[in-house]
Amino acid sequence: MSMAYQHDLRAVPEWLNKGDNAWQMTASTLVGIQSMPGLVILYASVVKKKWAVNSAFMALYAFAAVLICWVLVGYRMAFGDELLPFWGKGAPVLGQSYLLSRAKIPESEHRNATGGLEVTEPFYPMATLVYFQFTFAAITLILLAGSVLGRMNIKAWMAFVPLWLIFSYTVGAFSLWGGGFLYHWGVIDYSGGFVIHLSSGIAGLTAAYWVGPRLKSDRERFPPNNVLLMLAGAGLLWMGWSGFNGGAPYAANIDASIAVLNTNICAATSLLVWTSLDVVYFGKPSVIGAVQGMVTGLACITPGAGLVQSWAAIVFGILSGSIPWVSMMILHKKSSLLQKVDDTLGVFHTHAVAGLLGAILTGLLAEPELCKLILPVPNTRGAFYGGNGGIQLLKQMAGAVFIIGWNIVITTIILLAIRLFIPLRMPEEQLVIGDDAVHGEEAYALWGDGEKYDPRKHGLHSTSSLYADDIAPSPYINGARGVTINL
Repeated sequence: MSMAYQHDLRAVPEWLNKGDNAWQMTASTLVGIQSMPGLVILYASVVKKKWAVNSAFMALYAFAAVLICWVLVGYRMAFGDELLPFWGKGAPVLGQSYLLSRAKIPESEHRNATGGLEVTEPFYPMATLVYFQFTFAAITLILLAGSVLGRMNIKAWMAFVPLWLIFSYTVGAFSLWGGGFLYHWGVIDYSGGFVIHLSSGIAGLTAAYWVGPRLKSDRERFPPNNVLLMLAGAGLLWMGWSGFNGGAPYAANIDASIAVLNTNICAATSLLVWTSLDVVYFGKPSVIGAVQGMVTGLACITPGAGLVQSWAAIVFGILSGSIPWVSMMILHKKSSLLQKVDDTLGVFHTHAVAGLLGAILTGLLAEPELCKLILPVPNTRGAFYGGNGGIQLLKQMAGAVFIIGWNIVITTIILLAIRLFIPLRMPEEQLVIGDDAVHGEEAYALWGDGEKYDPRKHGLHSTSSLYADDIAPSPYINGARGVTINL
């Protein structure tokens, strides 16, 4: 027999389930790939060419910075012993004895349906759980970054990431997942509708308000520099979501299976509905719009992926492909506040609106038998199934109010504090030039070996534009009136 399969070895303690551990590390890697390189690629390609490097770097930096802050203090603030009803005691998670012990969320103790006490103790080591939860923390900051691309001072962003992780993300995570007051009250957030999507969308909108808008020229025309590369990033995001929701039960069990299936059903339905609305309203399908619909479907199903039946996942998808579409394409244009705040990638619509929608739908459609498989509060069910389901819907709404309020207040305080030392918005000269001014690098070198194109060397002393007015622009390229070729 291979040494790896001898159960008396110290590397294979009795409590270790190799299948669960293998799946959880795989799920962690899938979620990590969503950010790095998924969102790094998506952000680099979906923005205007002059912001490709800066947008990619904001995501790359956040991924690295969150990991170090997470193991130094963040993990235990989110999943450690209670300091306050909404916050854990921060401490490092770098010791061998801690990381090799059996995973446990100490404040998750609850009474089951028979009255006995239970605590969340997966069958793998703490190291696996620490890394899995890190990937969720990292992607939340990267999603938030989508609201402030194209103008936030990179130094201010570097200060913002660890502060927001510590003072905002850990509060939501502990309250809903780590054994905090919302967890024990029975608010449902299967895999991040509140903790990740509502938080990043609300905090992103708040940050966009305080940072200020992009240049007028960038707001009016902000075409993606590489639509096909954007699809590659979006594909990594979609496929990675199987680890995102499939890893939430902390085990390779039947609930993980239905969560993965529901995730993909909802995403596909949402993409098709969003695309259909584009065709009806604008006369043609948009690739950018399809990606938006994919994202809203993934965000919407997240709070209930393993708790609703698969027919309900189609309902989630229909609504996530239509309600955020209406909020982005119609209500946004009628709201003076949303018009004033420059949310670069529309994170408010794709994550806050979709995440909140999913949380409410979970309060309606959470199936009782599926809830028994994973939730800590006995007899939890959606309002559709009668009993105390109506109360569950109210709990979902109350949880949303807490997350929204906390993120608005804390994000504001953090940014105002940073502003005392570092300007939040780039100086005007950097905003005009973009990547070359901020990083001394550009995404594409089309002439020579990294040599920048100077039109004066080619006898061109003015900039001209050729518009093809007979080609209708994509509604997602704000202010565009055709195809522009700049010489």
